[in-house]
Amino acid sequence: MNASNSQARLVALIGLAALLFSPPLVLIFDRPSATGPSWLPLYLFVAWIVVIGLTAWLMEHRREDG
Repeated sequence: MNASNSQARLVALIGLAALLFSPPLVLIFDRPSATGPSWLPLYLFVAWIVVIGLTAWLMEHRREDG
């Protein structure tokens, strides 16, 4: 993976993270369900794990190709 391709993927990852943690999307999961509490904590945890996992994957591939 060349440097410009790697940078483009990292910028796309930042855009994805900004989208996942944007207030309109977070507010969808903040509503309480009919059977219990809201899904917000689970959503935030899963979104954070996805961002961390993708970052680690991109950085490892960047290091291998470098």
